[in-house]
Amino acid sequence: MLVLFSDAAGWIGSHGNLVIPLVLAVWIAWGDLKTRRIPNYLTLATALGGLAFSFMSHGLQGLGDGFSGMAVGFGLLLLPYLLGGMGAGDIKALAALGAWLGFWGTLFLFCYMALAGGILALATLWWTGQLWTKIRQGWIILFNWILCRTYGKVSAPATKPKTPGIPYGVAIVLGMMVMTWRGV
Repeated sequence: MLVLFSDAAGWIGSHGNLVIPLVLAVWIAWGDLKTRRIPNYLTLATALGGLAFSFMSHGLQGLGDGFSGMAVGFGLLLLPYLLGGMGAGDIKALAALGAWLGFWGTLFLFCYMALAGGILALATLWWTGQLWTKIRQGWIILFNWILCRTYGKVSAPATKPKTPGIPYGVAIVLGMMVMTWRGV
């Protein structure tokens, strides 16, 4: 029994800087699942707490790393947001967690959550019975683009069937869980 406590204390000691962001990511995902929104008070408090943690842990250099983590978190999700692929709360959530994780930690989280988001999107399409329809639509768009690109812009179909969205806060927390488990 003492060995278990010793191992747990060692794990907390080496991963302790990721436990609070993980708890905050769980809170973000829970809110996103419940209301399909990530509240501003939660992202703001997460960002301010992360910047304070970074400053208290590593001084001005840590504060700079916290700001760079926020910037990279915001920047990585800006294009998907502008293309309509996700909400503004998702961008703010990754930026806020970036204040805790710093530049490199935010890049790792982005990679993990992108994989989790892809798996969640495929699972959602499969669950709703739209997976093969979307794959066929993708191939048609690809072939039309290849065959018709020299002749100008290919017009999109008049109406597209609505694809169910996923609460991306879940992908964020799954990525954070992998990151905490790996210690990176």
